[in-house]
Amino acid sequence: MSKQNQKSSQTKYQNYFDTDNLTADLKKRSIRGGAIVFVTQFSKFCIQMGSTVILARLLTPDDYGLIGMATVIVRFVQLFKDLGLSDATIQQSKVNHQQISTLFWINIAFSCLIALIVAAIAPLVANFYHQPKLEGIVLALASIFIFSGLSVQHQALLKRKMQFAILAKIEIISLISGVSAAIVSAVMGSGYWALVILQLVTVIANSLCAWIYCRWRPSLPSPKADIGSMLAFGGNLSGFNAVNYFARNLDNILIGRIWGVQPLGIYERAYQLILLPIQQINNPIGNVAVTTLSRLQNQPDQYRRYYFKAILLITTIGMPMVAFMFACTKLLILAVLGEQWLEAVLVFRCLAPAAFIGTINVAEGWVYQSLAFTDRMFRWGIVFAICNVLVFVFSVRGGIVSVAIAYSIFLILVKIPSIVYCYHKTPLKLADLVRTIYRPAIAAIGAAGIIMLLEHWSVVDIQTVVNLLIYAVLYSFCYIAFWLILPNGRSTLLNMIHIAKNLKTDKQTT
Repeated sequence: MSKQNQKSSQTKYQNYFDTDNLTADLKKRSIRGGAIVFVTQFSKFCIQMGSTVILARLLTPDDYGLIGMATVIVRFVQLFKDLGLSDATIQQSKVNHQQISTLFWINIAFSCLIALIVAAIAPLVANFYHQPKLEGIVLALASIFIFSGLSVQHQALLKRKMQFAILAKIEIISLISGVSAAIVSAVMGSGYWALVILQLVTVIANSLCAWIYCRWRPSLPSPKADIGSMLAFGGNLSGFNAVNYFARNLDNILIGRIWGVQPLGIYERAYQLILLPIQQINNPIGNVAVTTLSRLQNQPDQYRRYYFKAILLITTIGMPMVAFMFACTKLLILAVLGEQWLEAVLVFRCLAPAAFIGTINVAEGWVYQSLAFTDRMFRWGIVFAICNVLVFVFSVRGGIVSVAIAYSIFLILVKIPSIVYCYHKTPLKLADLVRTIYRPAIAAIGAAGIIMLLEHWSVVDIQTVVNLLIYAVLYSFCYIAFWLILPNGRSTLLNMIHIAKNLKTDKQTT
């Protein structure tokens, strides 16, 4: 590519690379972005919950167990599809067209390579689990990597520019497309293939929308592109994601291998249901937080203030959701999954402490990525993975309940050392984190205790769904009441309401 063409492309797409204009109103943009992703994730949560309710009644635990066996392998390999280069694009203070184009083609090359690797190991996966059906499932899922690799840099550029409204449209459209296709195929009797179709259609629609909404187009790769630091950043991040994913998903592999399809299906549904609300909060807010914190990496005081406000937001929403689900587990399982899934109740409750702690799991990732400390992140990931693997190996012989209990205990014990290591040589302190999260934690647990007493005394006894809604309203009142009686709880709540009002005013004037 000639220098003239390079300069022309750089000028044409300069709007996607410059972030200087974001600094002036970064606070408003981050708050507005947070509001957009909150509304988006609430919509996604409703769509996913609705699809879960429908598909859980059209499919069986065996169907979910089969897909769980396949996806635990496929998702592990998928971690390498972008080599952490999308996060590198977001984190860098300055990028250019030549760099992003080169990263795009690297992503494409690795995506195709990974698709071939997954297709090649399909027979091995089927033999490992002694499930011949898995070969076809894994082969079908292999194509996901090619489509997802096509949109990595497009979505990274949209995040870099804090175009969260556009990203929200992409997510909603792709999710509705995938869910619709899955439900139709399940009604037609496709069985576990409905869950494969769900993933395929969602990814394809996501890639198409990313190209439609992001007008940036790559040029040919250049060996002169200065991407060394970005490759190092992405390599460390990919290394962490790989060891972390393996450690966190070894439970599914071992359960599927030792106990079979049905126990894995029950464990996997309980695990996904308890994580669903957390993912709807942490993942999108994390996209806004990492982008904003990356812009503030050279302003420690503002970095610290924004960071703890974001942590307060995710814990104020996430902790009560997990605590409520723990208090009303049986009603929730009956309402969402149906009677055939009642075996998941005990597993769900045993995993709840891990999910409660998991509401602040993103707190470390935000720091590592925004400050470019992914080398430290990778080192911690190796230590964590070794310990987590030992926990699963020693607990799996006791069954799925034993695994759930051991996992929760392990995450509770390791959380403080993990945060202390993460905050080292940063403007953040553990004491500030404790002061930030203790109110939502105490309020969530206290409200859950009251609801469990009410449920035990059978104060409410109507239909399952109505029963659950009544308890949800009662829980909300109890949660707010605890907030108000805690020290500075009222002023903190009023401050969050004030931020929300300012956001509303901003929208009306723009």
